[in-house]
Amino acid sequence: MDSRYLKGLTGEVVTPKDPFYNEARQEWNRAINKFPLVIVYCERKRDVVNAIRWARKRNVSIRIRSGGHHYEGYSTGDCVLVIDISRLNELKLNKKRNLLKMGAGAKNTDVYDLIGSNGYVFPGGTCPTVGVSGFTLGGGWGYSSRLYGLGCDSLLELELVDYKGKLIKANKSRNSDLFWACRGAGGGNFGLVVSMKFQLPKPANSSVTLVSFFYVGTTSEKQAQVMNIWQNWLKELDKRMTLVASFYNAEGEGLGIFARGFFYGSPEKAREILEPFSVVEGFRLELEESSFLEAVKKVEATYPPYEKFKSTGRFVQRSYSLDELETIAELVQNPAEGSDYAAVSFYAMGGEITEVGKRDTAFFYRDARYIMGIQSVWSDDAFAMENREWVRERFAYIKRITEGSFVNFPISHLKNYEREYFGDNAPRLNRVNEKYDPFNVFKFPQGLK
Repeated sequence: MDSRYLKGLTGEVVTPKDPFYNEARQEWNRAINKFPLVIVYCERKRDVVNAIRWARKRNVSIRIRSGGHHYEGYSTGDCVLVIDISRLNELKLNKKRNLLKMGAGAKNTDVYDLIGSNGYVFPGGTCPTVGVSGFTLGGGWGYSSRLYGLGCDSLLELELVDYKGKLIKANKSRNSDLFWACRGAGGGNFGLVVSMKFQLPKPANSSVTLVSFFYVGTTSEKQAQVMNIWQNWLKELDKRMTLVASFYNAEGEGLGIFARGFFYGSPEKAREILEPFSVVEGFRLELEESSFLEAVKKVEATYPPYEKFKSTGRFVQRSYSLDELETIAELVQNPAEGSDYAAVSFYAMGGEITEVGKRDTAFFYRDARYIMGIQSVWSDDAFAMENREWVRERFAYIKRITEGSFVNFPISHLKNYEREYFGDNAPRLNRVNEKYDPFNVFKFPQGLK
């Protein structure tokens, strides 16, 4: 590529002729295989401004990448400019006011290291390399959500570069409509977020209990039975506990049930709370009391450096009959050819998530009981199509019995996706988008129109 064509771009500029390009274009989901025109690693806000202006001048589509964890790979694309903000990752902790200011490229693990070593907790995500900005702007579910709310609920302010290359601040009193919209629908829309400020829960000496439970010897009937216990148990669950339970079928292991999460209290109390699950034969419980940071590190260690997968999630608003639960369990009985791991997972909601009104932020599905996700993971590219189709076919059933899709667990080819992701907030979001991005500069496959 002619260097004159790249004139105006600053930061580290990577093109297809660079030896680093093949590595630079990769997403965490290695099933995504896209070939951007240019990738710019921004070292400062000015690099972001220059990249946006360069793209507009040359009519090149923009994609925004922080951690590169978008399930459908919308943080990259063919023949696009990828603006990578992962190096805008400076962290500043204000202990007097319990505030954390971060560059929008900071990852979960960076934030946990800083705040955890200073006695704080942070309601972030579970995977260490997820960008906190992408996580937060889509709402943000994690193991602390039922006690401290979604990631977007502790966001106080953000800075965003708009389509003109202008830096805008947004909070409750300044550009409040933009601030409202970014808390739940900001991922890729409106502009490019470069920094965020969070209110941290006051530091406390209380420890965290890392909860894990599983069953030895599992059948589809047992999976449905545990699902039934889950949906009844969740109604009165102590908000200090947040879990995700997975009903899976793994190569070499077969059917299984595994749950993990945090309880902000003692192991003794956690054991008492989880007692209802022990009635199903084969129940095993592991409880480990530690600091927040130690618990987070144990969870982070379970994640591989990357995967190939298709995964998505929907909001559950009601209880299911035993027949419906058996059908849900049946979804994983016959994995796709080449699948290493197939699962239906339940992510607990409720607690503090419901204390914010569904119109107070762009995150609409506040009253959901849990998120039902479905996924398939594979290793061999030859089986990619079968695994994707396997998920899509089963998603059709899950869609029929749920209401609304989680934008952080997106799925392509979703009809009326604005309504599915944002519910009744979609019309207002489109008005905000028209105001802040009138020429739709930040468009992507499922962006606001």
